[in-house]
Amino acid sequence: MSASTGWFFWAALSAVFAAMTAIFAKVGIQGVDSDLATLVRTLIIVVVLSAFVWYAGKWSNPLTLSPRTWLFLGLSGLATGASWVCYFRALQMGEASKVAPVDKFSLVLVALFAVAFLGERPSLREWAGISLVAVGVLVLSLK
Repeated sequence: MSASTGWFFWAALSAVFAAMTAIFAKVGIQGVDSDLATLVRTLIIVVVLSAFVWYAGKWSNPLTLSPRTWLFLGLSGLATGASWVCYFRALQMGEASKVAPVDKFSLVLVALFAVAFLGERPSLREWAGISLVAVGVLVLSLK
């Protein structure tokens, strides 16, 4: 698998796991506060990912990372936490088949933020796909 196509495999696998996350979470949060459920999920992620990094031999001292890396990984962590809290609350209140697609509006926002902050330039074909996602979220939000 070449680097130019390898990303698609991992992105598709991410989508499969994200879909499983929504279904498992919807079942798991029944009768549980969504914030507590988010904490439990996060603790499980920390344990499993720590074991994976150690087992794969990828552990290195995180204190040697640059301040810039710490800043942006920290901001990413805060954004992830906020996203998960909102996502679990939405799942507790709504149907997974509606919550998850609206959550994926992040795809549209990532494209816009990537243009604004990273200087990326999606092609016309890519913008067409991004627009279809935006329209899909709009259709889901209408009553």
